[in-house]
Amino acid sequence: MPEFFLELFSEEIPARMQARAADELARLVGEALGAVSPAGVRTFYGPRRIALVAQVAAGVAESRSVERGPRVSAPEQALAGFLRKHGAVKEQLRAEGDFWVLDRLVPGVEAAALVAAVMPGVLRRFSWPKSMRWGGTSGFAWVRPLRRIVCVLDGVVVPFDLREGGRDGADDGHGLVAGGVSEGHRFHAPGGFAVSSCGQWAAELLRRHVVVDAGERRRMIAEGLRDLAATRGLAVVEDAGLLDEVAGLVEWPVPLIGAIDPGFMDLPAEVMQVSMRVNQRYFALRDGLGRAAPFFAFVANIAAPDGGAAIVAGNERVLRARFSDARHFWDLDRKVSLESRVAALDGITFHAKLGTQGERVRRLVKLAGVLAPMVGADPVLAERAALLAKADLTTGVVGEFPELQGVMGGYYAAHDGEVAAVAAAVRDHYLPKGPGDGLPENPVGVAVALADKLDQISGFFRVREKPTGSGDPYALRRAALGALRLIRDHRLRLSLEKIIDSHIEYISQQLRFPGVAIIRSPRSGRQINAETEEVLDFLIDRLRVQLRTEGARHDVLNAVLEARADDDIVLLLARAEAVSGFLATEAGTNLLAAYRRAANLLHIEEKKGAETFDGAIDSALLEEPAERELALAIGLVGAEVAREIGGEKFTAAMASLAALRGPVDAFFEAILVNAERPELRQNRLRLLFHLRAAMNMAADFSRIEG
Repeated sequence: MPEFFLELFSEEIPARMQARAADELARLVGEALGAVSPAGVRTFYGPRRIALVAQVAAGVAESRSVERGPRVSAPEQALAGFLRKHGAVKEQLRAEGDFWVLDRLVPGVEAAALVAAVMPGVLRRFSWPKSMRWGGTSGFAWVRPLRRIVCVLDGVVVPFDLREGGRDGADDGHGLVAGGVSEGHRFHAPGGFAVSSCGQWAAELLRRHVVVDAGERRRMIAEGLRDLAATRGLAVVEDAGLLDEVAGLVEWPVPLIGAIDPGFMDLPAEVMQVSMRVNQRYFALRDGLGRAAPFFAFVANIAAPDGGAAIVAGNERVLRARFSDARHFWDLDRKVSLESRVAALDGITFHAKLGTQGERVRRLVKLAGVLAPMVGADPVLAERAALLAKADLTTGVVGEFPELQGVMGGYYAAHDGEVAAVAAAVRDHYLPKGPGDGLPENPVGVAVALADKLDQISGFFRVREKPTGSGDPYALRRAALGALRLIRDHRLRLSLEKIIDSHIEYISQQLRFPGVAIIRSPRSGRQINAETEEVLDFLIDRLRVQLRTEGARHDVLNAVLEARADDDIVLLLARAEAVSGFLATEAGTNLLAAYRRAANLLHIEEKKGAETFDGAIDSALLEEPAERELALAIGLVGAEVAREIGGEKFTAAMASLAALRGPVDAFFEAILVNAERPELRQNRLRLLFHLRAAMNMAADFSRIEG
């Protein structure tokens, strides 16, 4: 199949837009060239170019097209629209029954002609988050001025211009015509070169100091920085996002290392790292003990003849200026205590419906105090940490670098002489922000971090700002996953229903919200706010997602929840773990099969609606040894399972259930459940009902998949 190659060469494209643009190009080209079946599509992207290569058919064969149009009685406007859509005239139509039919021969087309016809439309439909027009009045927009277009099919240039539809008239495509010339590195190899294929293009660009593959540039940068740092006994602080961004900023990556003025090394390491990252795209370095090193790493886009000495010196000067600004904010912030900043939070809006940051802090203080004894923390310290948690929002460093919220609060709290546990809690209360983050380690930090997340979820659910299938603007799913990690990893035994219900009530009173709907909780039977049940359902749903991500059986969690709605996450997971372990055994597998058989028989009879089988088993009707043995086993095992579950001995409960396997197997082997005598049949169905009920004390096994 012929090779189709397209390169769009422009001024510098923002790094964050490049990968998405390559995907967009692949999608649009795939749709536009669908008739020639593009295959093996591969894209390339970098600072000045987006490119695509694919194998396509040589052309589209001649074919016959039959299209049914509007009814013969339809208005003329409908018929005109159909003809316009298909580029036909009325004389080409024929009546077939009540409808017009367009039956015509569609001529074949060569791939080159198709490419030339569709490419202008592809480029005009291309969507950028932001785009610009240039060169005077123009209807064509691109992310940055587009300078060249390379379009080659099977080694031959396919010319097209950007005038819409190629029609005559004003040139709104800046005179750009697709050709076969590309350009190398802006400084190392300026000027054009001819392109005949994708492979030749990539090889020629490599000679001209351009690495076309983004993944290869990323690898070169990562390995180059690592090796360069190692020569000084240092390590690069991992930052995948920055690595991706820098790979989109350079065509010919040249790693370099510069020195940090020793006078700035007393700045917090996080301040230095974020300042370098955000302002300059520099990488932070650590020494062998994990401390901030007095060096920084960066990537140049040229191989300088002096080995990069002048480039390093220039970047060191820029960094001194950046760190001087950071020093100014750091010194200024510490002149005012964190506690004295709390009052200013009343002037910062948290959310239009949920009040100010000051009001939120008062909610956090209350909730952290409630949670503290439940997580083993001192309530006084937890309330103090919650009071100070958001105060760093008023500081200069956080104003400059919002990424350091919490971190700077921890530094300022320690500077003010706050108890170490309070300073650590202020620092860590946003954790975990993602699955790779650590957790607060001391109980005070756990109490404040959990309060922060539960308040966020409860507050937004209370004002009906819930996540939808298409959006989660307030990151409530992330907050829920963070809360669940805190509960699970620290094995916190909490009655979430009581905590959340009380907090939603407090939010309503604090913000003077009107009364809310009250419902009866399916978990506890208590009267609760309707939003409380929604929040709990939301948390349980996120728990299912978390388990699925971990490869655990979320169907077992569903089975446990169906058996007994619970708001104690640790207890739920312990039960689910015990049930999963049981199902992994031979006894569990066989008993599950027997359960399903019993449940199916009951379901068939219960659907008839004429009889119920929840009554007591009549021992006088147990005529066969197998049914007597099963009745005895159900009674004994049921009592044991109830006692062990009540004592939270779930593994022991599963072991007790395993004792049913033998009697159940013997029962189904020897006993005909649907006996001819009605009283015997009903008694045996009651036996199965009590078997199902005994097993359902542990979990609703009908929810188990597979």
